[in-house]
Amino acid sequence: MRELIVILIAASITNNFVLTYFLGICPFIGVSNKIDSAIGLGIATTFVMTMAATVTWLIYYYILIPFNLVFLQYVAFIIVIASFVQFVEMFIRKVSPPLYKTLGIFLPLITTNCAILGLTLFMVLRNYTFPQAVVFGLGAGIGFTLALVIMAGIREELEFADIPEPLKGTGITLIVAGMLALAFMGFGGIISG
Repeated sequence: MRELIVILIAASITNNFVLTYFLGICPFIGVSNKIDSAIGLGIATTFVMTMAATVTWLIYYYILIPFNLVFLQYVAFIIVIASFVQFVEMFIRKVSPPLYKTLGIFLPLITTNCAILGLTLFMVLRNYTFPQAVVFGLGAGIGFTLALVIMAGIREELEFADIPEPLKGTGITLIVAGMLALAFMGFGGIISG
């Protein structure tokens, strides 16, 4: 149990996919202007990451390895990720049309979010057991959501800040992202995994 908690904390804070590995930067920058949209995309991505870790682990260890098809790993993983993104997109469109409209193009782009593919590949490289893989997916999703929400909160406050003209918009966003990455990297020696 302790090992699963360490994996969860490591995936969400010390080895945060966005702020430590710099995976998933496109949605991180693109959707982090409002907290509502950041939470919505974060929850959707957490679901996809958790389910992708679960299903790709099963496919890898029960289909690809036994039938000597490991070379199809990337194709299989991308198909699984795309399937879950389609499911999430249909669900959000039905349940919350305003959130669907707010997320816009970033919702289908979860499919190409390198953080999710990176998650599935890291899981295989680290030889996680099934419970470890599921917790790793959940932790990575929580970390992604945490990074999005923190950035969205800061960006909402920056709307009222006196920012020099050349830094407004993208400039200040990238500076803040760099400072957040430095802050999260400060946790790097605490827990590894």
